[in-house]
Amino acid sequence: MLNTLKKKKVWIPLLILILAITGYFTTVANSDKDIYVDAELVELRDIVHKVNASGKIQPEEEVQITSTITGWITEITVMEGDTVEPGQHLISIDEKQIRPRYNNALSQVKSSEANLWKVKSQMDRTKSLFSQNLISKQELEQIEASYQIALSQSEQSNANLLSAEDELSKTRLTAPKYGIVTSITKEEGEMAVGGMFNPGVLMTVADLSRMEVEVDVNENDVVNIEVGDTSEIEIDAYPDTVFYGVISEIAHTAQSLNMGGQQQVTNFKVKVKMLSVPDKIRPGMSSTVNIISETIRNALSIPIQSLTSRPENYSEINANEKDPKKNRWGNNDEKDDEKDENFLTKKNPIDVVFVLEDEFDGETAPEGKKYALVRPIDVDISSENHYAVKSGVSENEMIVTGGYRILSKELNHGMLVSVKSDPREDDGDKDRNRSRIRIKIGN
Repeated sequence: MLNTLKKKKVWIPLLILILAITGYFTTVANSDKDIYVDAELVELRDIVHKVNASGKIQPEEEVQITSTITGWITEITVMEGDTVEPGQHLISIDEKQIRPRYNNALSQVKSSEANLWKVKSQMDRTKSLFSQNLISKQELEQIEASYQIALSQSEQSNANLLSAEDELSKTRLTAPKYGIVTSITKEEGEMAVGGMFNPGVLMTVADLSRMEVEVDVNENDVVNIEVGDTSEIEIDAYPDTVFYGVISEIAHTAQSLNMGGQQQVTNFKVKVKMLSVPDKIRPGMSSTVNIISETIRNALSIPIQSLTSRPENYSEINANEKDPKKNRWGNNDEKDDEKDENFLTKKNPIDVVFVLEDEFDGETAPEGKKYALVRPIDVDISSENHYAVKSGVSENEMIVTGGYRILSKELNHGMLVSVKSDPREDDGDKDRNRSRIRIKIGN
């Protein structure tokens, strides 16, 4: 029993020592763990700023055929997809209730004209007798008055006939202009509901050779576009094909869409005229429009993901703090994330990038390594992947483009990094957006 206890007393300190040594080396190994990031060269490229919006294809001009009278449809002479010319007969409406009025008006015209002719003949004879002093002036005045009444009756009956003719003509609907029948909402035998206000649509005729896209543009983007701006149009029915157009109209009044709760989206209707219309296009097709609002040629550019923030004078404050443990952004504790953000906010954050240099603070980087140095930067418009640069970097400088956490929290001004592959030595694609290098951070 005593021997067993003695053996345990010997092994316990030894086990503790082994665990301590293992923990130490594990800690060292973790502290030296490489963190990989991406990098690119600052290059000249065209930066095209685009405003993205989605909407539907529609004709520039379309006409809705309606009826101003109510009646049964007796004939439809065309089908959907037919091409029609101006004045072409489209729809006939039953005229049984209108024809009698027309006939009656026509009869009244004939009767009033006959009466007018009779009274006029009497007036002519009366004038002849009056010139011979065979009748009195009073008789002449009476016949002249009768003539004016007959004339008025004739004019009224002609007006009634014109009204009846107009109403009768409305039973025959014709095409107002050239176009294609895009929809027919009624069939023969159905009732056409007429009226001056909100009449029922019977047919739609549109010119499909002239099309446009109506899109909703957010209020934050509409201030950056103008009538005449070039646009790229992508139609879902035509994959891998880009059409072009120009902005023809921008609404002056916003449309607000309630998204639930207190969230509200404010958009403006924008019409984009298509410069070329593909075959078999149909109104209502879904489309995405990229409005080119501004272009800068041969601009210094950096990837969007390379841009991060630091407080003003960060590089001066942290010039000698190369140890990540002593840096605000070297703390990997998730509980300190909110503190870091508050610290950044209080210190007037500015836009910066990390430039990779061979020298820092009078020291030259060992072979195969470089220093990551914070550089304030002023950017202009952006494309989908890059910012145009106003100032802060020069062409062919190498900058870090790593993940959000690496750039925002882990990289420190003056940190020594190992470059796995130098982009200047890359013989591949010149487009650095596609050919990026990997860099590891170490001591």
